[in-house]
Amino acid sequence: MSKDKEIEELLNSSIIEDIITRRELEKQLKSGKKLRIKYGVDVTRPDIHLGHAVCLRFLKKFQDLGHTVIFLIGDATTRIGDPTGTDKTRPLLSDEEINRNAKTYIDQVGCILDTKKIEIRKNSEWFDKMSMFDLQNLMTKVTHSQLISREAFQKRIKEGKEIAAHELTYPIMQGYDSVILKADIAVHSDQLFNEHFGRMLQEKFNQNPQVIMTLKMLVGLDGKKKMSKSLDNYIGLTEPADQMFGKTMSIPDDVIVQYFELCTDKDSKEIAKQLKAGENPRNLKFELAKEIVAIYHGAKEAQKAAQEFEKIFKNKEKPTEMPKFKYKKGEKLVDILAESKIVSSKTDARNLIRQKGVKDNDKTVSDIDITLDSGKHIIQVGKRRFIELSDK
Repeated sequence: MSKDKEIEELLNSSIIEDIITRRELEKQLKSGKKLRIKYGVDVTRPDIHLGHAVCLRFLKKFQDLGHTVIFLIGDATTRIGDPTGTDKTRPLLSDEEINRNAKTYIDQVGCILDTKKIEIRKNSEWFDKMSMFDLQNLMTKVTHSQLISREAFQKRIKEGKEIAAHELTYPIMQGYDSVILKADIAVHSDQLFNEHFGRMLQEKFNQNPQVIMTLKMLVGLDGKKKMSKSLDNYIGLTEPADQMFGKTMSIPDDVIVQYFELCTDKDSKEIAKQLKAGENPRNLKFELAKEIVAIYHGAKEAQKAAQEFEKIFKNKEKPTEMPKFKYKKGEKLVDILAESKIVSSKTDARNLIRQKGVKDNDKTVSDIDITLDSGKHIIQVGKRRFIELSDK
């Protein structure tokens, strides 16, 4: 395919929500200049998910055209917390948590982008060097009315909810990232307000303002709110194939077309036609799950995950393979579940038992203080998690 054709295909992609401005973007793409494309993520959790992948897969198109993709790890902005789409102040993470999460990101980006050709940066590179007076000087370039116009802030004001002062600095910091990186284009799905500050600050620093490309936003597993690590409604790129498959099968029927459009290379319009013609949504979800798993784990693992899903959920059989864990006779089940890491904590284990979400050898566990006798126990947690316990 010729470069002109690739550019035309990129500009007309169905996953683009908005371009500010399209004329600027066309001019830049046809100039022959090697462009700098910024994409940033805050490291609130150690996983990159399918919502991020919508942008990363789109960035791959720029990379294939020979442009420089800048993958920005917002380790400094994570300390502030992005107020986008939130109705309360985000809890602050420790530096240790942020650094631990940041370490996992590069490998995950390599699932989609050629990491040898991208520019990987952390915004702590410049923000850690700024003094209080440097930040104050930067803040003189924006006004309170510009900051408080944010929809999320206006909503909180109307509802009588607090806005912490540090939250007001977030868009300024994200905008300054664009200045430091000399970004030509910023790609994101939900950062329009913040990236506008990038355009504004670049002009203040005598740079050409970046083009903003917003892409359609993928909803999470609940089918309502955006896919988010904070909301824990996401599918991580490096999750095991069976978990990725099972989570995909759990999405509501009314977002199947959206997932095909944003997460795969399949023609989503054809999928919509099939649904309208009466195709069973479960069959299309099954095809979707195989497609998504194949992208990140390969066709062989996708087929294997599909067979395991059928075995467990259709035939009501146990998984072919499951993690094994040794326990001591008389030990409490909640302690074992937490120690084996099949649940996140003892509290999580207790809540699951109260909700009738734990089975021991096919029998529902109802006593949160139950202890295990000798022998082998196949524990099922929720619908998809299994573990084999033994005291020998």
